[in-house]
Amino acid sequence: MNTSSNLIATEQRLGANNYKPLDVVLTRGEGVHVWDTDGKRYLDCLSAYSAVNQGHCHPKILAAMVEQAGRLTLTSRAFRNDQLAYLYEELAALTGSHKILPMNSGAEAVETAIKAVRKWGYEVKGVPEGQAEIIVCANNFHGRTLSIISFSTDPDARTGFGPYTPGFRVIPFGDAEAFAAAINANTVAALIEPIQGEAGVIIPPAGYFTRVRELCTANNVTLILDEIQTGLGRTGKLLAEEHEGIEADVTLIGKALSGGFYPVSAVLSNSEVLGVLKPGQHGSTFGGNPLACAVARAALKVLTEEGMIENAETMGDYFLDGLRSIRSNIVKDVRGRGLMLAVELEPEAGGARQYCYALKDRGLLAKDTHDHTIRFAPPLVITREQVDWAISQIERTIT
Repeated sequence: MNTSSNLIATEQRLGANNYKPLDVVLTRGEGVHVWDTDGKRYLDCLSAYSAVNQGHCHPKILAAMVEQAGRLTLTSRAFRNDQLAYLYEELAALTGSHKILPMNSGAEAVETAIKAVRKWGYEVKGVPEGQAEIIVCANNFHGRTLSIISFSTDPDARTGFGPYTPGFRVIPFGDAEAFAAAINANTVAALIEPIQGEAGVIIPPAGYFTRVRELCTANNVTLILDEIQTGLGRTGKLLAEEHEGIEADVTLIGKALSGGFYPVSAVLSNSEVLGVLKPGQHGSTFGGNPLACAVARAALKVLTEEGMIENAETMGDYFLDGLRSIRSNIVKDVRGRGLMLAVELEPEAGGARQYCYALKDRGLLAKDTHDHTIRFAPPLVITREQVDWAISQIERTIT
């Protein structure tokens, strides 16, 4: 019989040991809740790292997926399909983008942007071939490919995978003066997360992105914002850049673009950057496939039409206030924007993972990051009553 312990044992026997999940085996999800193989219900406060912003198994996205799956799933980009143009139109209308390039995973979107801005640097800006530099921030997380981990400062992500891809300059996150000092004649782009999620929900100082935008404009540097985790409602705005009233030249989205049904990502460009790509120079077999497009269209529709972005703002403020009201001598910091929240524990608390297990036992699923921080990012459909319940479980666990 496949009990959860048997399934875990099989995973450990046959799977590569590159993840350290909490030992809960999930079998069903609906809205903000998931159920394990024993039938126990949990409030999901991770949302698959913000991929299920719309809630688990949203019926309208499911219906769009089933309908399209029965009609046409994949043609490759060798031919056209009847869903891609609609996705382009709807994304452009929503975000003000002029050019869009669809891919599958977030990491592919990042790689696409890196390739495009380098080519733009050589062909448009006039940087000498092979000399392009991209400014990135310490403690970033942009994915797992070789080029991306080449500019990671996380030893776990980086160590042992060299030789590394050159062409990246790492500076501290949130430091506008360091950013200004890093720009030179060969700087083609800056690649930054509006809020560093994996680093523990690190929010830059007010005015940082306004200054970064000014510096990029003044120096003809392409500003790429990685909104794969912060975008599509997570922070209480469609895109997190809206909090500073700026606009990136290139915006990367993924995760919630499909509501968790399918890997879909996109590079959105408000400049001439994507125009440098010519046929044969970049692509993906699955990128922009009709199933992905139909799912993404439905996911965007429910996100915007069902008030999820507004709910993320309201419930995010309410959740943050609730977390800040918890009195505990092991809490070092509480921070967040929208429904992207974190509780950082004091080092003497003994690590965040044990508290994640304690929360799991209470029926709440959250994940530790960087040893001492617990992230809370429930689906954007969470209600006030569910937030109240979550706060009470968190309070009981850490006091």
